[in-house]
Amino acid sequence: MPKNKNIVQTKTKNEYNRFVSPLASRNASETMQEIFSPQRKFSTWRRLWLTLAETEKELGLDIPKKAIDEMRSHLDDIDFAKAQEYERQLRHDVMAHIHTFADAAPTARRIIHLGATSCEITDNSELIIIRDAGKLICRYLANIIDKLGNVAKKYRNLPTLGFTHYQPAQLTTVGKRATLWCYDFYRDLENLERLLDQLPFRSIKGTTGTQASFLALFNGNQAKVKKLELLFAKKMGFKNIVPVTGQTYTRKIDSEILFALSNIASSVHKFANDIRLLAGMKEIEEPFESKQVGSSAMAYKRNPMRSERATGLARFLIGLTQSALQTHAEQWFERTLDDSSNRRITLAEGFLAADGMLNIVLNVVDGLVVYPNVIKTHLMAELPFMATEEILMAGVKAGGDRQTLHEQIRLHSHAASAQVKIHGKANDLIARLKADDAFKNIDIDSLIDPKRFVGLAPQQVDDFIKNYVTPIRRRYRKDLKITGQVRI
Repeated sequence: MPKNKNIVQTKTKNEYNRFVSPLASRNASETMQEIFSPQRKFSTWRRLWLTLAETEKELGLDIPKKAIDEMRSHLDDIDFAKAQEYERQLRHDVMAHIHTFADAAPTARRIIHLGATSCEITDNSELIIIRDAGKLICRYLANIIDKLGNVAKKYRNLPTLGFTHYQPAQLTTVGKRATLWCYDFYRDLENLERLLDQLPFRSIKGTTGTQASFLALFNGNQAKVKKLELLFAKKMGFKNIVPVTGQTYTRKIDSEILFALSNIASSVHKFANDIRLLAGMKEIEEPFESKQVGSSAMAYKRNPMRSERATGLARFLIGLTQSALQTHAEQWFERTLDDSSNRRITLAEGFLAADGMLNIVLNVVDGLVVYPNVIKTHLMAELPFMATEEILMAGVKAGGDRQTLHEQIRLHSHAASAQVKIHGKANDLIARLKADDAFKNIDIDSLIDPKRFVGLAPQQVDDFIKNYVTPIRRRYRKDLKITGQVRI
């Protein structure tokens, strides 16, 4: 293919000639994207270098106050072009940013990164970012739990067909079904909160985890090395420290975080799939905007595109756990660098995908449309069969012979089933029973009230909201105003 300089020039100038991840352009919120942005990452690096220098000075190292002041004055004004040029020369991103920072704070040049290895900066910054991103995911989950609690309360008494094996089963209520979705997200929140609460900082460990370089800096003073490690972690907001490391913190922590996100993804997938199935039955639908187009060909369609997108993102996220496990398994002895290129993708994209799909769930739950009449129509098509045991017992109480009544119900049920399956007609079982003299002394209509068949579903909704939803609402009372946004 001949070279065309004009095409090359066009590509460098036109943003639409470069790939942009759909996770960023179509799904994840601006807030989550900022957390994983280059600005946040490298500003965090500089804050780690500053905190390290300040703490080393506190513990007696000769670090000029002017150096500290210069570093503090240049935490966010990063010359990214200069950093990229340094990295092209050095082929080392940490050293590139050390030089860039040193150019901005020349008095600090000799003490930036003193005693440290790259993972003092990269690993610790990643743990900070994981913590911040995880807290945002927790807020999303709390809002979903709150909103599903509202749905459960509103429809606690609305009977609907239950399904097992995707076949009609005993009745439940729409509100009770909402608690099933809600409890999944509740467990996800509890799990992620626990992980974040226990998330350890790598802190100051040195090149192979022995802290040898820091021991040398402090002339063999073990107490000062230990204090440096504790103070550094505390200043960066961590109460826990990884007890032992090689060069990196164990990559098992990454897989645990991605497993937690994948658990959330499975809850999203299950919820969204249920909504898609209910939309196909025209019982419950996700919001559909006035100018929204369901199909380019079939103008009447109202495709559940939000739920479909959520299931796709969930499936992608679930697949990332395999990569995280392989990365942990592949680390040799104290460390190999093949983790770096993988983790740059999986950690960020895992959180971006989680952010995107949870925003969709929030949007769907906020605008959920329930059609009680359609639900009742479907319910009443099946309820006659489910009510036969009640009718049988009532017939015996009215003086009928149990065996005779059972046989009559069996015959009428098969005949009514044939009307539905073979002739495509409505279920006429109740009409058949009413016309049979064997059941003339029974008030059949009172026996087929759907609310008789939902068991304790309404009370279970009340108990669930009281014992599970309300505590989350209290804990996140300042964060319960997030509205899900569906981008593009």
